[in-house]
Amino acid sequence: MKEGPDLARIAALIGEPARANILTALMAGRALTVTELAAEAGVTVQTASGHLARLEEGGLVVPRRSGRHKYFALRGVEVARVLEALLGLAAARGHLRSRPGPRDPSLRAARVCYDHMAGEAGIRLYDSLLARGFLGPAPEGLALTDAGATFVTSFGIDLAALRAGRRRVLCRDCLDWSERRSHLAGALGRAMLDHMLGLAWLHRVEGSRALRFTPAGRRAFDAAFPPVEDWFPEGSTPQAA
Repeated sequence: MKEGPDLARIAALIGEPARANILTALMAGRALTVTELAAEAGVTVQTASGHLARLEEGGLVVPRRSGRHKYFALRGVEVARVLEALLGLAAARGHLRSRPGPRDPSLRAARVCYDHMAGEAGIRLYDSLLARGFLGPAPEGLALTDAGATFVTSFGIDLAALRAGRRRVLCRDCLDWSERRSHLAGALGRAMLDHMLGLAWLHRVEGSRALRFTPAGRRAFDAAFPPVEDWFPEGSTPQAA
C-alpha cells in the first residue's frame, strides 16, 4: 500500500523483542525510568534509551519529568488498547515466550490493564454489572444505565465528576487477553479500580501488573459484584449488545 497509514512502521516498532518488553511493562499504567525499563527489557540502559527514542518518535510513549528524573509512559489509552489486543492475539495463537511460571496465575486472577482491572476479577466485575442491568448496549457500544448510575454512586464514585472529565468515553468493553472475554474499561473502569485501591481491597504487586486482594477485600468484592450465576439461569449469559 503506497498511501494511507504506515502499518509496517508501527508493527516494526512494537515487534522488536526489547521494545515489546518495554511496552508490556508500561501496560501497568505507571511511568518508569530508563533504568527500570532496561531491566524489564533485559538490555543495557544505553540500548533501552535508543529503543525509547524510537518509541517516542513513533508516538507510542511519552516522556515525563519530575525534578531531575525522567520517566516514560504509554502515550495514551489508544496505544494500550492496541497492545492488549495484540497480547490477546498472541496468546490465542499459542505464541508464548515461556512456559507459564509462578507469576502467571496471579496475572490471570487480577491485573492492571493500563488503568483498569483485567483478568478473572475484571471479567467478574463486568459480567456482574451486565447481569444486573447496570450496563447496557448503546450506539457507541456500551452505556451505563440509570440503575447502573445509582449503583455506581452508592459504591462511592463521583459520577458527575467522571462525566465532566477529559475522558470522552465513560465506559467501554476491552477484550481480555488471558480469558478471551470482555472486562470494563473507560473512565468508569479506571474509577472502579482506583476506588477499590483506595478502599484497600487490593494492592499492586511490586514489579508486576498483578493485583492482589486482601482477604477482607476479596469478601467485599464478592459481595459487591456477585457472580453471574446468582442472576442468570444456568446456561444463559448476559450480552451487552
